[in-house]
Amino acid sequence: MDHSNHDMTPTSTITSVIATTTSTAAAAAAGGGHGHGGGTGCKISMLWNWNTIDSCFISSSWKITSNQMFGGSCVGVLLLAITMEALRRLTKEYDRYLVKKHREALAGQHNVDVTQGYRPKIWEQAVRAALHMVQFAVGYFIMLLAMYYNGYIIICIFLGAYLGSFVFHWEPLGARDAVGQTTATKDPTLCCH
Repeated sequence: MDHSNHDMTPTSTITSVIATTTSTAAAAAAGGGHGHGGGTGCKISMLWNWNTIDSCFISSSWKITSNQMFGGSCVGVLLLAITMEALRRLTKEYDRYLVKKHREALAGQHNVDVTQGYRPKIWEQAVRAALHMVQFAVGYFIMLLAMYYNGYIIICIFLGAYLGSFVFHWEPLGARDAVGQTTATKDPTLCCH
């Protein structure tokens, strides 16, 4: 192969790579490449936006093609946030059930301190861990949806959290026993345990 007509110095190679990279980035910015939209025509913004049609969430297969589809997505996000609050309540009720069951078992025994803590059996802890995992997964998807900075989606997340809390956390406050005080009520974002 004859290389006499080609200048293969490191400088020319670097210049060629920079030119190729620049033209690829320009094409992606124009919507023709595989930039933030992935070449699918998706409107994806890392800044606050009110995009509806052609918005994509989580993947390119969740591309909004009509106002009805966007409305359905908003309802779905609202229900996802409500589900998060339902899972928190379910976790709290399961903890209450375990503590109540433990206290009832100890109540029949003499000379036993009924106020001592209860370490769940392995299968009970497996259920608690599964509930936590599902909460974590739902919370993660809510966070991913919020990262699209779509005003409508974020409002639906907030409304879902409000409605879910209103429905699932409406209970007596200030109970004398500590049965109702579980970790499910202490951390509203499920972050940083």
